[in-house]
Amino acid sequence: MTEHQQQIIDETVEFVKETLKGAEGGHDWWHTQRVWETAKSIAQKEEADEFVVELGALLHDIADSKFHHGNEEIGPKIAREFLEKQEVEAEVIEQVEAIIRNISYKNSLSGNKYHSPEFDIVQDADRLDAIGAIGIARTFNYGGHINAEMYNPEILPRKGLSEAEYKGSRSPTLNHFYEKLLLLKDKMNTKTGRKLAENRHFFMERFLIQFYKEWDSDL
Repeated sequence: MTEHQQQIIDETVEFVKETLKGAEGGHDWWHTQRVWETAKSIAQKEEADEFVVELGALLHDIADSKFHHGNEEIGPKIAREFLEKQEVEAEVIEQVEAIIRNISYKNSLSGNKYHSPEFDIVQDADRLDAIGAIGIARTFNYGGHINAEMYNPEILPRKGLSEAEYKGSRSPTLNHFYEKLLLLKDKMNTKTGRKLAENRHFFMERFLIQFYKEWDSDL
């Protein structure tokens, strides 16, 4: 990476930190930082443009649609305006926009088939932060944020959700494990991502076993 590119990365870090001040705890700067660091680690083992990977990771959640009345355009718009001010090449901006537009899990439910080496890495990094211990913490944090039930044994998880059904879901937080989190291990794009997902997936399975034991007062 050139000195100029590193300067842009540094400016992007400061921009994201400032923009995400006060964000919901599962989608704040710390989430972005974890995704960024994981994406960099994966990129070292995969062939990709590391500059695009870092920008995509840093800006992937700059304006998550679920916190902006479902607006899918605001994130790419904010990212483009920022990167244009940094005089980033048009081709790089287009790649970063594509990452932001396609990264979310719900978009994959509509048959979205967009892929690039850089996108695959950033999406894997984002999905890795959705599983394991951090993923569990983020899931319950967001459930509390929207005042969802923690668990309701009378409301079963739904399989094969469409994008619209997933987007509008207000089911108990525990159902999210079956409707998304436990499915992510087999949806990783890269060899590195698949390997990293294994232990985190296993941890979630153990957590659920313990959760049900305690729910049923199985002491």
